[in-house]
Amino acid sequence: MAEYQGEKLSPQRLLELLPQQRPFRFVDEIVAVDEKSIHGRYTFREDEHFYQGHFPGNPITPGVILLESMCQVGVVCLGIYLVGLELPPEEHSNWLTLFSDAEVEFSRSVLPGDTVDIRGELLFWRRRKLKARVTMTNQHGEVVATTTASGIGVKNVE
Repeated sequence: MAEYQGEKLSPQRLLELLPQQRPFRFVDEIVAVDEKSIHGRYTFREDEHFYQGHFPGNPITPGVILLESMCQVGVVCLGIYLVGLELPPEEHSNWLTLFSDAEVEFSRSVLPGDTVDIRGELLFWRRRKLKARVTMTNQHGEVVATTTASGIGVKNVE
């Protein structure tokens, strides 16, 4: 891993730089982050828009939303943190970490009101390309899903 000269971004600053916003932000907090790992948390609120149709009378969180939540923490936020170590603060908001691919395995359902913990472990980081192993667990500590997901940092064009 390269010598890092930049700033270690705080969990709060990571949330400020995370481009996704409600209703498509699935991260409530970043619990911990460092050069090799990240831990975030999200509570799926009972009024989330997707529960109306998935499935009426028996709502469960769609797998694609679980994957999105995992990637927002384990790829995007971790990527923002790593870019922050390489670039000066005035450049932090000029970069986006975009999801590129994933292999995911689902083990359990997530219901309205459930809180999940998302932990990402860095597997690869070079030239702003990132790969991480991300695990989501429910409030009982049971594994909900695992993925190996990748992303790439791109300059934000306004």
